[in-house]
Amino acid sequence: MAKVKTLILRAPGTNCDEETTFAFEQAGSAVELAHINRLVGGDTSLSRYQIVVIPGGFTYGDDISGGKILANELKLKLGGDIQRFVERGGLILGICNGFQVLVKAGILPPVENGQRLTLSGNDSNRFECRWVYLQIDPKSPCIFTKGISAMYLPIAHGEGKIMAEKETLDKLNVVARYADEKGDIKAGYPHNPNGSADNIAGICDATGRIFSLMPHPERFIRWTQHPRWTREAPRQHGDGLGIFLNAVDWVKHS
Repeated sequence: MAKVKTLILRAPGTNCDEETTFAFEQAGSAVELAHINRLVGGDTSLSRYQIVVIPGGFTYGDDISGGKILANELKLKLGGDIQRFVERGGLILGICNGFQVLVKAGILPPVENGQRLTLSGNDSNRFECRWVYLQIDPKSPCIFTKGISAMYLPIAHGEGKIMAEKETLDKLNVVARYADEKGDIKAGYPHNPNGSADNIAGICDATGRIFSLMPHPERFIRWTQHPRWTREAPRQHGDGLGIFLNAVDWVKHS
């Protein structure tokens, strides 16, 4: 069987593309990095891939708001291509800035009568860069988190606060919530680093094939990336690798 093909989408300001490439390669996927202009210009096509990823960074400097400019490019220039990619069963992963992009492009959650959810500035009014605990909702349909119950991952963002009306929040497919070290998903700051509603850290669509989260799984692939790796019992790999293994495995068996 041919290798699963993953596209890492880049734009000016993307800065986690190499880490995300490494993660998918470790999971057994063939990976190609492509600037958005290559897709818009027709040099490559989403039809060549089974997985598309928008990695972390600060696309276009986040000059308007986090991910907004790239979101507009996706919506206005590649909207039809993305819709066809999803309809044929492709997987989409958005990490940090990628989460912001997918939300503001109306891809996740799918827009009905206008964008109903956004990511705003952290309640702390500062850039939060540290590690957080996550609890994974066992009822989530998310393909990427299958078999995962909890994670410990780094964050690095200034605009990670999920905001929406209660009606919208109640309809979300929540995948991951910020928690404390005991698994309490109602723990406040600093465990919830941004003030996100209901401690939400990641969501997916109804199929589980489109997934976004604010923490960075690609930054914890090897055990030696753990901040306490010299003081705790060694593990085979970091918590983040499971997300990438699940994605590649699902494509192989779908």
